[in-house]
Amino acid sequence: MEPVLSAAQPSTTPGVKSSFSADGSFGDFDFIVVSNRLAVDRVVDEHGESSWRRSPGGLVTALAPVMAKADGAWVGWHGAPDETLEPFDEANMRLVPVPLSAEEVELYYEGFSNATLWPLYHDVIASPEFHRTWWDSYRRVNERFAQATASVAAEGATVWVQDYQLQLVPKMLRQARPDLKIGFFNHIPFPPLEIYAQLPWRRQVIEGLLGADLIGFQRPSDASNFLRCVRRFKGYTIKAQQVQVPEGDDGVPAYASRAEAFPISIDTASITELAQRPDVIERSREIRRELGDPQHILLGVDRLDYTKGIGHRLKAYGELLEDGAITVEDAALIQVASPSRERVEQYRILREDIEGAVGRINGTHDTMKNTAIRYLHHSYPVEEMVALYLAADVMLVTALRDGMNLVAKEYVAARTGNTGMLVLSEFAGAADTLRQAILVNPHDIDGLKSAIVSAISMPKTEAMRRMRLMRRQVVHNDVERWSQAFLNALHAGSPEHGA
Repeated sequence: MEPVLSAAQPSTTPGVKSSFSADGSFGDFDFIVVSNRLAVDRVVDEHGESSWRRSPGGLVTALAPVMAKADGAWVGWHGAPDETLEPFDEANMRLVPVPLSAEEVELYYEGFSNATLWPLYHDVIASPEFHRTWWDSYRRVNERFAQATASVAAEGATVWVQDYQLQLVPKMLRQARPDLKIGFFNHIPFPPLEIYAQLPWRRQVIEGLLGADLIGFQRPSDASNFLRCVRRFKGYTIKAQQVQVPEGDDGVPAYASRAEAFPISIDTASITELAQRPDVIERSREIRRELGDPQHILLGVDRLDYTKGIGHRLKAYGELLEDGAITVEDAALIQVASPSRERVEQYRILREDIEGAVGRINGTHDTMKNTAIRYLHHSYPVEEMVALYLAADVMLVTALRDGMNLVAKEYVAARTGNTGMLVLSEFAGAADTLRQAILVNPHDIDGLKSAIVSAISMPKTEAMRRMRLMRRQVVHNDVERWSQAFLNALHAGSPEHGA
């Protein structure tokens, strides 16, 4: 095991604060977010000039105001392999790029993060691969993120580490900078003990996560799974979801680490604002006209990933057409499948399978005027997505396993008139709070077919009652409330849940 600190840096001894700075000084930033990717995207104009723009994701939207108020920095990879950039300022925050080589992208990101951890944490829907070279790269990259973070953190700063790619960073930071307040949030599920036990480096990952003062999960069941694993593989004392971590050989004094559920949400206000814009509303009407004005439009919006249950959805829809329960004259399914990890073999195979299923269904049921499934293998701007939400009478979220699934919440937020219906997998985290949706087990094809028919035929008053309650939940618990609840709990020592 390589040392956490490079030889040129000072080590930590009990009770002594230290930093990665060569002169022993602290950094300048009181609030640091650490994630695999930076909060900005590089854009190139028609003249070949490059610039940066803030990423549109909900996490960036939620934390940008905190950054502006708290003198914040964001640590992450800038997206280009084999390129080293100096820290720079953009969108009211300091951006601290962490370089990755092409080999590290392959081993740390595509390998250990997405071919080991991703399938393992999603109930081994696909078989995870365990390679020591991948683990070695994952550990080295996590070390680099920790070093970059420690070098910019002011004394006593708050650091919020994000997601499964960086699970070793909290412990590395605690060893180097015990003065920091460290939070971690896991955006994907955490698996049950019996599945997690397969990971050869299970103890190291648990130790890495326990470096955080507060570990946030999407669902209470995820937090419970983690605590079971802590008890089984570390044997630490756990009381009221708080783990007593004893003093270690690295000299870090004993401390407590808590595991709590903080269900993430969306920027509800921006989705609602777009849903009320005249041009977006007109675009939604245009979408319906382009489909031949069917009586019912069903919509699926997913990354093209084996966890999303797209194949199950298509199978159920195809059988409904075969049964005559629906016809292409009366109903159409729009399936948006955003490109995802196309260099990974499993994802290439998945794309072929999905496109083959779409082709068979359309070949059997299309008419000269009507198409059964409009399949779109693209990413779209948020304005187009909201127009699709407005055009769709039924939203189908059939994930086989999902940490939260924010698409479900975006659809609800867009339905400002309280119309429409959501068919939602019980294996998505959103099912914990959007209880008025039609909840389904996507593995049960007959049950999924019944749910689709129920959504299409539900009386308007009942559908509106359900949607009104779901909208109230999403509007009240937006992404800003989620971030504030986590940060308040990190500093106060007690959770303030958003659900």
